Amino acid sequence: MFLGLVFVIAAALCVFVAYPLLSTQDDGKAVLPVDMTPAADLKRRRMVVYDNMRDLEFERQAKKIGETDYQALRESYRAEAARLMAASQELERGSAEDRFIENQVAARRARVKAAAPANYACKKCGFNNPVPVKYCGNCGSPLPKA
Repeated sequence: MFLGLVFVIAAALCVFVAYPLLSTQDDGKAVLPVDMTPAADLKRRRMVVYDNMRDLEFERQAKKIGETDYQALRESYRAEAARLMAASQELERGSAEDRFIENQVAARRARVKAAAPANYACKKCGFNNPVPVKYCGNCGSPLPKA
């Protein structure tokens, strides 16, 4: 009786452990890398092309590839690397809309910085609050609106 119970528990544990490993369901939830931005993707692809170029050079020195094949592949890899570098530079420059938005954000930050009052001192206790607040951080009395 006891031995049968041990076998049932062991079988249940085996199924519990093995089920996720043998399951083929992914429920449509694909796992993406953390840094999957366009810039990171271009950098990753550029690094792959550079590795391919290094491998091609090694194969040429080891006499595993003919000169005509080497030249054709080298030009192909160089063109791909140049295309990826140009795409990275274009992405870094951004579009006209991005530049417009950045200029608007910078202008708004400048306006907010210029319009911010410099002193948040409590008139009751004299405590100088470091940020604009509704109530004094020392005595709790209400502060006048800026």
